[in-house]
Amino acid sequence: MDNINSKTLTAEQEMQLRKPIEDYVGGIQEEIDSLRADGSNMVVSLQNEMDAVKRDHALTKEEKAVRTANIRTSLNKAKAVEDKNKEKISGLTAKAEAYLKAHFDKDYYQAVKGSCAQEKELARRKYADNMAMLEQEHRSTLAKLSDRKEIKNEKYVYKNRRFDAKMELEKELAQIKDRRHAAYVWKYHLIDMLRMSKFTFLDRRAQKWENYKYTFNRRTFLLQNGLYIAIILIFIALCVATPIVKHVPLLTYNNILNILQQASPRMFLALGVAGLILLTGTDLSIGRMVGMGMTTATIIMHQGINTGAVFGHVFDFTAMPVGLRVIFALVMCILLCTFFTAIGGFFTAKFKMHPFISTMSNMLVIFGLVTYATKGVSFGAIEPSIPKMIIPRLNGFPTIILWAVAAIVIVWFIWNKTTFGKNLYAVGGNPEAAAVSGISVFGVTMGAFILAGILYGFGSWLECARMVGSGSAAYGQGWEMDAIAACVVGGVSFTGGIGKISGVVVGVLIFTVLIYSLTILGIDTNLQFVFEGIIIITAVTLDCLKYVQKK
Repeated sequence: MDNINSKTLTAEQEMQLRKPIEDYVGGIQEEIDSLRADGSNMVVSLQNEMDAVKRDHALTKEEKAVRTANIRTSLNKAKAVEDKNKEKISGLTAKAEAYLKAHFDKDYYQAVKGSCAQEKELARRKYADNMAMLEQEHRSTLAKLSDRKEIKNEKYVYKNRRFDAKMELEKELAQIKDRRHAAYVWKYHLIDMLRMSKFTFLDRRAQKWENYKYTFNRRTFLLQNGLYIAIILIFIALCVATPIVKHVPLLTYNNILNILQQASPRMFLALGVAGLILLTGTDLSIGRMVGMGMTTATIIMHQGINTGAVFGHVFDFTAMPVGLRVIFALVMCILLCTFFTAIGGFFTAKFKMHPFISTMSNMLVIFGLVTYATKGVSFGAIEPSIPKMIIPRLNGFPTIILWAVAAIVIVWFIWNKTTFGKNLYAVGGNPEAAAVSGISVFGVTMGAFILAGILYGFGSWLECARMVGSGSAAYGQGWEMDAIAACVVGGVSFTGGIGKISGVVVGVLIFTVLIYSLTILGIDTNLQFVFEGIIIITAVTLDCLKYVQKK
């Protein structure tokens, strides 16, 4: 024990280790500050002053011009001083950083880190001794008691003492952890002062990794990643089982391309419904939209005169150039899907109707109309040259994947770089607060539904090209569940305002990989639904637990 105590540092001893570094770097910092006083610091101050003048509505245009001209003159002088001292400041900064590199870890941080490790060991030993003592006292007290009520009270007191001891241990460990972390980040505080917050890429990575370790919590980590870990383990098991059962490897180049190819049209659907889930909504009509879009696209791009009729009329688009038919099919798919999503969005936004009801109504109307109009028949194949135009293979690579990548990039940009995207998160998180801050909740809701309709139209058009037609009202049945499940598994929360595009992409890939793997293994389709259901309920449960934890 004495050996351990000799290795621990008091606060005074730690300050003594730090002092030479602080004095040396602090001296250099003073030199740098004096060089920056009339240079860089003055530039920042004058730029702020110029911005303030521009925003000052009390000044006339002429007064602003005069003040701006005076500030610009001073600013040019300050920039000249800054340029003059730039090289000297860089040399001093490099000198200070070289000293830190040579002495911080060796002379200071390793000693503090070792001290913290020993303090942890001491705290745990102290806790173990305390628990042993409490147990001994508890047994001694129980041996003297015979009354059931007194025994019950003693057990209650013992339980509380054990809890207090555990809390004391956790408090001590947290303080030790804080001390080690503070010692580590002190180095970056010095660098921050030297460079005026201009860290290198490696410095930022190191700080992020340190902050991740410092804030890491096992329970939170499992809540956020437990499902993904389980799915990865299942996938590894499938990769091992497939060669044994079917005598073919699962992870081959062609299989990966097939998975990505199947996932591509579904990616459009998931990206569309993700925006609605972000608003605490959903869309039950996705599958029927796909059926409607597939049927529309097949009719327009059909090979020869259509074999089926719509409301008794047989369409013939063969007189149109093939390229024009392709574009016309896309436009019609988008218009039809957007029309119906706009209807659902209007009732949701205007009358505060839950999207479950408005989209379920859409689902019934679309299926009824398309089935009645087409008598439920399949319209056969499209022109064989069209898939080569829309999604050609380049050296065996299916370019339908590039369509999905483009959609991911565009929707990511909309969510993260536009005012609409920021408003989407705001309305999803708290619609009342968003409305008070001047955001049109109606407009954002309608925008989310319209964006979803555009994506559904694109997705159904691509699926028609991938499947070379075969459009019918029944096509796409159940796809809404796949799209919604992919979003939930990807972390788009039904509580609203929480979700990332990267999560949606991961969710779609997870479900596509899982279904593809089970199909190769020959697992019955009905059992595949069981797997999907288990994943969905687990994902939503974890999402609810995260929400409850935040509350």
